[in-house]
Amino acid sequence: MSGSTDGIHLVTGGAGFIGSHIAERLLAEGERVRILDDFSTGSRETAAWLAASRNGRGEVVEGDIAAPGVCERAMRGVRFVFHEAALASVPRSLERPEETNRANVTGTLNVLLAARDAGVERVVYAGSSSVYGDNPTLPKEESMPAAPLSPYALSKYVGEEYARLFREHFGLSTVTLRYFNVFGPRQDPDSPYAAVIPIFTRALLEGRSPVVHGDGGQTRDFTYVTNVVAANLAAARRPVPRGVYNIACGGRISLLELLDNLQEILGTRIPPTHVGPRAGDVRDSMADISRAREDLGYEPDGEIRAGLVATVAYFRKRLGS
Repeated sequence: MSGSTDGIHLVTGGAGFIGSHIAERLLAEGERVRILDDFSTGSRETAAWLAASRNGRGEVVEGDIAAPGVCERAMRGVRFVFHEAALASVPRSLERPEETNRANVTGTLNVLLAARDAGVERVVYAGSSSVYGDNPTLPKEESMPAAPLSPYALSKYVGEEYARLFREHFGLSTVTLRYFNVFGPRQDPDSPYAAVIPIFTRALLEGRSPVVHGDGGQTRDFTYVTNVVAANLAAARRPVPRGVYNIACGGRISLLELLDNLQEILGTRIPPTHVGPRAGDVRDSMADISRAREDLGYEPDGEIRAGLVATVAYFRKRLGS
């Protein structure tokens, strides 16, 4: 579905990695988009570019979703909410759990309250595959019990439970998308809590040995960001008979296989440096995406290589290599 619909589309965390891609797609389809971000991790440059790129159909509101009154002001005239704002890091949550709880739990509650009071049509909540914990069963199905291993994972699970309660008790339509290891352009390689693909790519571009936590045999269902964008738009616009959906590609590769792919794309042969495993990390992750296929019409492009090529090209340009 494309073309403008009535009402504003609010993207919390819209200056960040995934949020900016959602905002960009909505603007390209002629929608009115409001970005809400406190710029603690999001890019002011990206937000300004998005706001200016589509004939005044985008706007930026600076504010902290955990602060009183911010969500209420941002929710005026909003039809759909894409709630991407979060502190998305397992290590950071172990170091500073109170910050993670404030942003991910208090912030999410504020978003839901404001959306309910403003009569928003639907909230699409960015969940996380980390809620499954280290359950050895693969693939992960939405019916599995949650078993979070970190404050970050717990905070994302609390957020989706709040979304469920608001759907059941307050009449606010909500849907949770549990993302699996999203990657792509605009992911931040500079943060001390950066994800593995930008960390590996930056190290290889700079001629450094990439650091691998553990033996590198741990596996992930890496998901290119355009798949996540498509899932968000479908979750907002289609009927959602079930409240939680895995969003991934339905496959998995190990970190060492990932590193081999990046080395081939970049033409490098730099041996990794192995260090101890990270606390809170799961060993293996792979999604069952049949529910999203059935209900959302979700059909991901599962070709990780093409996504890695596009991501490497972005980082080459950004890092001046």
